[in-house]
Amino acid sequence: MEKVLIIEDNEDVRENIAEILELANYNVATAQNGKVGIKIANKVKPDLIICDIMMPDIDGYGVLEALSSSKKTASVPFIFLTAKTEKSDIRKGMNLGADDYLTKPFEEKDLLKAIESRLKKHDFLKKEFSKNVKGLNDFIDEASEYISFESLTQDLSIYNYIKKESIYMEGSAAHNLYFIQSGAIKTFLTTDSGKEFVTGLYGPGDFIGQLSLLSDKGVYVDSAVVLKNAEICEIPKTDFIKLLYENKVVSSKFINMISNNLIDVQEKLKNMAYAPVRQRAAKTLLKLLDNGLLIDKESAGINISREDFAGIIGTATETAIRMLTQFKQEGLITINSSRKIILKDKESLEYLANFID
Repeated sequence: MEKVLIIEDNEDVRENIAEILELANYNVATAQNGKVGIKIANKVKPDLIICDIMMPDIDGYGVLEALSSSKKTASVPFIFLTAKTEKSDIRKGMNLGADDYLTKPFEEKDLLKAIESRLKKHDFLKKEFSKNVKGLNDFIDEASEYISFESLTQDLSIYNYIKKESIYMEGSAAHNLYFIQSGAIKTFLTTDSGKEFVTGLYGPGDFIGQLSLLSDKGVYVDSAVVLKNAEICEIPKTDFIKLLYENKVVSSKFINMISNNLIDVQEKLKNMAYAPVRQRAAKTLLKLLDNGLLIDKESAGINISREDFAGIIGTATETAIRMLTQFKQEGLITINSSRKIILKDKESLEYLANFID
């Protein structure tokens, strides 16, 4: 049973709303002013809050600001209840993060409809979708309730890519967002001298190409190639734009889904600028081991070409090979007959990754 908190200084209005909601099978809590309302909200953490604007001491805007600053209550749907209808008042509340407005006097059906709608949208935002094509299709199916069903591609297909096959090239027209069902993908930039600068390694559950679709130039800002046979789903740019811009609720959820590894990319660029090659090489080996994308199951070794390894740490291939040779001589790694890298002293590599010697 969903909990609804009513914050209203008018006793008759407060009790009337409470009675309507109790008859509709909601668990109701009430507060006679903003100060009490904030305390109750933090204590019971309601599923939704209905709050009057014009109240003594702390008005509705103050209540919303206070609750929005608390982790416990920041995500609770918030509906303002007001006799005011000026656009400036509505805009102020929405800018503070209110989800909806009800103008007094209101019909019972409008109250219940507003609550049902906000709770449904909140459930959608909280819902976790599986990081596979089924989960992606489930998301699009539910998003269709907020965006016209006919405008979104249903039952997205999976395409098979083989090792070394190109998915898209830097500078080519950006038509699709790509979702990785299985396999491993690298994205990279090509320097003026023709060398590769690896910008990311991606695996199951990751999206690639999202920043390119937002580019003003309408082209892919980097290239993507398959490192290990992959199953990939293509989401048309038209769907991407609709999911991103057509509905605020869908957009919030969609942005959260497609924002994989952006923090890692920023960290990588910082490391490229400040960390020495030896430290970058150690960090990269540990990350490759942890993410498991390029691990050979039989040998437990990292199956990566020296060119790709050099691209990830941002150095010449010869320098990358020399660094691996040093690690081998120091007993940190071994390299088997298939050129797969096996970590032997992970503790020492972790020390190198975190401390510059």
